Amino acid sequence: MTRRTLTALVLLCSCASVSQAAMTVSGQVRNPGPIALQTGARLLEVITAAQPDAQGYWLGAAWLHQPLLEGQARLKAGVLFDLQTLHQAALAAGREGRAAVAAQVYQQVQALPVTGRQLAVLDPVAVEVGFAPNLPVSDGDRLVYPPRPDSVRVLGAVAAACTLVFQPQQQARDYLAACPPSVEADADYLWLIQPDGHVTRLGIAPWNRKDGAAPAPGSTLLVPIRSDDLDPPTPELNQQLAEFLATQPLAEVTP
Repeated sequence: MTRRTLTALVLLCSCASVSQAAMTVSGQVRNPGPIALQTGARLLEVITAAQPDAQGYWLGAAWLHQPLLEGQARLKAGVLFDLQTLHQAALAAGREGRAAVAAQVYQQVQALPVTGRQLAVLDPVAVEVGFAPNLPVSDGDRLVYPPRPDSVRVLGAVAAACTLVFQPQQQARDYLAACPPSVEADADYLWLIQPDGHVTRLGIAPWNRKDGAAPAPGSTLLVPIRSDDLDPPTPELNQQLAEFLATQPLAEVTP
């Protein structure tokens, strides 16, 4: 084989590897499927090629970014470790109810995937006009534009996870009337995870109650598990659990 032939093969392979780089778009878009990425590709190029539905639920869109997978895998492992620690501490202290809640949440978290979700504004207009950052994308990334759901989920220290009908302008704490916290919950706070991945801790007790942004359709409410009265305590558990739940995108198909 001549040197010229070898050079041609190297160039051909290089071009093929560049052309194979792609980002997959799904959901309510005009052009779903893989979109080829050129070197230095950014979010706006992918959004423009996919053409999301102008009437779509952009607030619930999710960008699953490959470089974030490793860090989120560590986050999940940390949450599972703390839940296991809480479970063992509760059993040692004779708090069987607390141990049962920890085991229940452990199973729920264990079943969730590591997604690599990047917190970002994915409103096509905002990205196009510069109100939102036009960030670099990576080969293997996914962009999901789901339909608008009509529900709010409640997880955590509750008897069972609840899916409740979304109520416009209803405060997060008011959803708990239909999905009451267990006696093992931290009664002072509630974590609100909006469908765009933003996380807020809300005071819900009489001494710290304060109205905040109402949950949007597709939000998740995390009822925190009390852990400050056990040894060892797990002070970061609920925040990290909320942060991991925020990495989960909405379903692409509304039930």
